[in-house]
Amino acid sequence: MITAAQLRAARLLLGVDQRRLAKLSGLSVPTLQQMEASETMVRGNVDSLVKLIAAFDAAGIEMIEEGAVSHSQGRGVRLKMNSGSAKAYLDDKAYLDNQAEHKTSIGTRGRV
Repeated sequence: MITAAQLRAARLLLGVDQRRLAKLSGLSVPTLQQMEASETMVRGNVDSLVKLIAAFDAAGIEMIEEGAVSHSQGRGVRLKMNSGSAKAYLDDKAYLDNQAEHKTSIGTRGRV
């Protein structure tokens, strides 16, 4: 499980808004808003949480669990040491998203 504070911190560490995170994770903006509004632990179905954590993982964000090795105690987030650049991941993902949207718009032209 992750906390709402970890979710917000990870999103801010990536420098993305809720709409961009929704695209990266395959979740809806209202779902992310509900997750971020949680008072402590993020509430949501397991599939949504797995998608969210997978999106952060792919972007190079590591979730620090309670009691994990870190400079201080408690939960948090950090960039992975050997993950490459989160910005490069976001740029690549944006390029692929734009290509997919372009392909979809070309495929639907001329249809009635």
